Amino acid sequence: MKIHLINPNTTASMTKKIGEAAEQVASSSTKIVATNPTSGPVSIESHFDEAISAVGVLDEIRRNPDADAYIVACFGDPGLMAARELTQSPVIGIAEAAFHLATLISTRFSIVTTLGRTGIIAEHLLQSYGFSHHCRKIRAAEIPVLDLEDNSELALNKIVEECLLAKAEDDIGAIVLGCGGMADLTDEISKRVGLPVIEGVTAAVKLAESLVSLGLKTSKFGDLAYPLPKHFTGTYEYLSNK
Repeated sequence: MKIHLINPNTTASMTKKIGEAAEQVASSSTKIVATNPTSGPVSIESHFDEAISAVGVLDEIRRNPDADAYIVACFGDPGLMAARELTQSPVIGIAEAAFHLATLISTRFSIVTTLGRTGIIAEHLLQSYGFSHHCRKIRAAEIPVLDLEDNSELALNKIVEECLLAKAEDDIGAIVLGCGGMADLTDEISKRVGLPVIEGVTAAVKLAESLVSLGLKTSKFGDLAYPLPKHFTGTYEYLSNK
């Protein structure tokens, strides 16, 4: 099967890292294709960034319609529902994937993310997906997303520090990492913290493989039906399908 992994930001080094993490857990028969939009924010750290990046996610799906499944590899899951409208192939957001898997191995978890303001976005997702009662706390290491690329050792130490505080104070059984850029840190963090650590990119890969193997596709009955034929104007005229 072919899984198309979309990094919604435009930082190619992060896309490469995310793709490598996905390949490490994918089955031997699974082909991982990792891409990012050519236009958009270099990192996603706000509602504004998410709104802009969502268009890039949708463009990636439209340009690459042959995947068996797609993964939106940003913890805000930008454009997830719109992406599901565009294709019958399963589309999985890494936050939703991580929440699901965390609840299968622990009754309660905490999220450790990059910036406090993105923690608020994670809180909204927990409520939307129905996982709020499983999450004890959302903690921020207060590091810019690109520090995961440019100051990786310092960033790792700050993340581990927050994870250790979560273990000591939050009465949890697992930790969810709240950024796709942390995809390569799971094993090291788990080893240093002594708790199961769930990272959304790898979680999404295994969920995608399961859905494809079961022959389950995105329902086209109801709100996830293909978008209605419509004319777009100006910058988005290329999206017209009428």
